[in-house]
Amino acid sequence: MSNLHPPLDEKPAKKPLYKRTGFWIGVAVVAVIGAAANAGQDNTNTDAKPQPAVTVTETATPAAPVKESAAPNTETTPTAEEPVEDTSNVEKELEPVPDVVGMNHAEAMRQLHSKGFLVNEESISPGNTFIINNSNWQVCRQDPQPGATDVLRVAIYSVKLAESC
Repeated sequence: MSNLHPPLDEKPAKKPLYKRTGFWIGVAVVAVIGAAANAGQDNTNTDAKPQPAVTVTETATPAAPVKESAAPNTETTPTAEEPVEDTSNVEKELEPVPDVVGMNHAEAMRQLHSKGFLVNEESISPGNTFIINNSNWQVCRQDPQPGATDVLRVAIYSVKLAESC
């Protein structure tokens, strides 16, 4: 009968962490919270920032005339000079800022990014709310105004869909 119960001074061996019930409950809670935070968001990479279109104007330089000599020349001489790229005439074609006021926040972000703009997004909802799922928000105002052509960054100010601007 003494084999059925361990002596009172011996402690039972601890289970490894992954075999404990509390470990898997914690893993499940983290997975559910992560899935809820990502629900409804698209998986597009918003870190990729399109670059504005660049137009380069080059000026061709005429080839130098080659003199013929009676003696054979052992050195190789170029018959034409390589044109040097003139970087002083680089012109950037910036698109005008589109009007995104009243649009869904996620669609406004996509449109601005596709035109090459960097976007600052701000919540103007009452309270201290953060824009996590941007498809549930609408744009109330933007800075600069639509049509501006000399900017690379646009700020959009949004509220939740259930709220008014």
